[in-house]
Amino acid sequence: MPFQIRVATRDDVPGMHRVRLAVRENRLTSAAITEDDYAPEIERTGRGWVAEQDGRVCGFAVGNREAGNVWALFVNPGDEGRGIGRQLHDVMIAWLFSEGLERLWLSTDPGTRAQRFYERAGWKFVRMLEDGEAMYELRDRNTA
Repeated sequence: MPFQIRVATRDDVPGMHRVRLAVRENRLTSAAITEDDYAPEIERTGRGWVAEQDGRVCGFAVGNREAGNVWALFVNPGDEGRGIGRQLHDVMIAWLFSEGLERLWLSTDPGTRAQRFYERAGWKFVRMLEDGEAMYELRDRNTA
C-alpha cells in the first residue's frame, strides 16, 4: 500500500510520538523526550516530515537547522522494509542542505540497524561520544 511524505504539523505530534515509543532499537527508557519536545523542533529550530498512510503516521523525521543535526528518524516496526526511512531521510537531508548547511551530524547507538542504515546512506563515523553513542557526519557533496 502506498504512503505519502509530507511536512509534519503540530497535529502530527501524537502519531510521531507513538512511532517513537514503538521502535525496537534506540528506545526511550525514560521521559527524556515528551510530546512537548516536538513542536519547537518542527516549528522553530527545524522541520519535520511524516510518512502517512490512510491517515496514520507510519514514520517521521525531524531535522534541526540550528544545530545541523538529525533530531529524529523513526519508522513504525510494522512498516519497516518499505523504503519509508530512506525517503524520509532523503527529504530531510535535502532540506537541511538547502538551508545552507554544509555539514550535518547525528548520533545513534552503535551496533544497531540504524547505524548500518546511516552508513549505507553515506554518513561517516566521527567518534564515540561520552554517553556511548556513535557520532556521524554527512557533508554536502555540492559544496565539497
